[in-house]
Amino acid sequence: MKTILVPLEESDVLPSILETALIVGQRFNSYIEGLYEQPGLTEVVVAGEGLGVTPPDLVENFQQQEKERAVRAHELFEAFMKEKGVPLDGGGAPQDLATAGWVEEEAPGRDLVGNRGRLFDLIVVGRPVRNSATPTMSLLEAALFETGRPILIAPPKPPGQLGKNIMISWNGSYETPQCISFGMPMLQSAEKVTVLQVEEGMVPGPTAADATIHLRRNGVAAEALNVDAGRRTAGEAVLEEAEKLGADMLIKGAYTRSRIRQMIFGGITSHILDAAEMPVLMCH
Repeated sequence: MKTILVPLEESDVLPSILETALIVGQRFNSYIEGLYEQPGLTEVVVAGEGLGVTPPDLVENFQQQEKERAVRAHELFEAFMKEKGVPLDGGGAPQDLATAGWVEEEAPGRDLVGNRGRLFDLIVVGRPVRNSATPTMSLLEAALFETGRPILIAPPKPPGQLGKNIMISWNGSYETPQCISFGMPMLQSAEKVTVLQVEEGMVPGPTAADATIHLRRNGVAAEALNVDAGRRTAGEAVLEEAEKLGADMLIKGAYTRSRIRQMIFGGITSHILDAAEMPVLMCH
């Protein structure tokens, strides 16, 4: 995980996003790149009646506000890195310490993170918070579905540590093994790894015990844990078991069922995106 992208939005979760990225960056001597992700005008403006043409003065005002937000995001990113002693080198050759840089690019809507994110080993985003406009689900989903890269979702509060005690939410689907492959550097350096199988959340496929054998062959001292959800949903069971074990990071394949079905009927991914208080590594 030598390259990390951090798309920034103004939000209360921003300190946690930066801290989460820094913990990983310092562990792997990564280059951490910040950028301001500008929302498309359609995300913040609701068209009126008739032809739905946005008034020019509204467009101009929006563009000016976005320029100001981009400047503030840049300043916050560089101030954080300087405070933490991370050199701002613009992303040259690999070094024996974490470095950081900022990129100024423009693209409509979420195209920027979807395109640029494909060049990075990891993308760090914030978990959407209920009753808050940011971080946005659209940014998270652009990083998840448009890049082909893993995303690390920062919780609302900055984590004290990350990746020492990892839980893998195993359900037998192909998304989770893919996420394990992306997360192997973290898994191999972890002190404890638990592969959790919630019986009510399984699909046809290998078991947690099978996954544990695979991990051990890759130098990961993993243990399998099978539980019944009982009166809990499968998502509640995953987070409660992670909390019981003191896990500081969760690995979970995203959306085994369709996003629409999860939004309507619920699912493990939806619950984790709504309630996780630890960093979550996801991929799809």
